[in-house]
Amino acid sequence: MPLRNETVLTIVFVAMLLLGCNAAEKLTSDQTVNSNADTAKANTPASVPNDDGTIPSGTGVEKEKPTAGKANVQGKAFFNDKGAADVEVKLCKTFNQFGGGCTGETFTAKTDAAGEYVIKNVPPDLYEGLTVRVFNTPFYVFATSGVIAAAKYNIESDKTYFAPDSHLFKNDLKVTSPKAGSKVAPENIELKWDAYPEAAYYKVSIHADTTTGAETPYDYMAKRVDDPMVALDKPLKPGAYLPKVEAYNANDRRLAQSSNDLKFSVK
Repeated sequence: MPLRNETVLTIVFVAMLLLGCNAAEKLTSDQTVNSNADTAKANTPASVPNDDGTIPSGTGVEKEKPTAGKANVQGKAFFNDKGAADVEVKLCKTFNQFGGGCTGETFTAKTDAAGEYVIKNVPPDLYEGLTVRVFNTPFYVFATSGVIAAAKYNIESDKTYFAPDSHLFKNDLKVTSPKAGSKVAPENIELKWDAYPEAAYYKVSIHADTTTGAETPYDYMAKRVDDPMVALDKPLKPGAYLPKVEAYNANDRRLAQSSNDLKFSVK
């Protein structure tokens, strides 16, 4: 999917039918991980969510014991398989992923140089949101151990809860053609974008706005390509289309995706 100013803007694809993360803002060039920072080793996550939808604690080494009667929440954030330093992490008592974001009691922390964080002295309770901010942007990702929505976390007294690792990705991949708002002929369409740093390959999807008469080209749903362009081998039906491009590193970690304001029209 990623949250925007406490409002959820989902920043993960759901079987590649994602509505988009509403990431209209451009990320600036200084929104990068300190490559000289120590890389945090991943926690061992719990295998599957519990039947009640809570995410069980993984295992790890406590950085600090919780205060008596309280709990700590400990986890790690990564970008491009390196620890993501100085990013905000938030634990929320209640959470609405469709609007409103965090409400109720909220606890925050920031990651260290290795991407590790500890949210200290948390009252034991059931919490509905654990989010990690995507650097200094207004977008967040969930710490959900493979499930693609907000989750619940049962925080127990006198224990450290080991949260699932969070793998950040940015929304700054730049599509250069077709231009947003442009009208193009149905044949020989080429989708092009700027090569993304350290990307090993890309996944390309073209979503049709069927209300305009457009038809989804299913050959281009999460299509893997190595170069920063793809030439469509079939014409598109007239209507409006939204391209989506994602960049991945050699370990299949998503690095970035294009924004969702790139709709173009076929004549």
